[in-house]
Amino acid sequence: MKFPSFVYTIAYILVMCGALNWGLVGLLGIDLVARLFGGGSLGAKIVYILIGVSAVLLLLK
Repeated sequence: MKFPSFVYTIAYILVMCGALNWGLVGLLGIDLVARLFGGGSLGAKIVYILIGVSAVLLLLK
């Protein structure tokens, strides 16, 4: 399925944010998404889901 280029740009930005977040978790034990939205909150779950969907979209591109 072909998406407009801005969708891929947004997906790329979300995946990079997710990668940086996991880098912070691994190096410093800081989960930036959980700090911004609250650990286990609906907001954090939505962000994690969007990052995961973005990664799949880029893998299938």
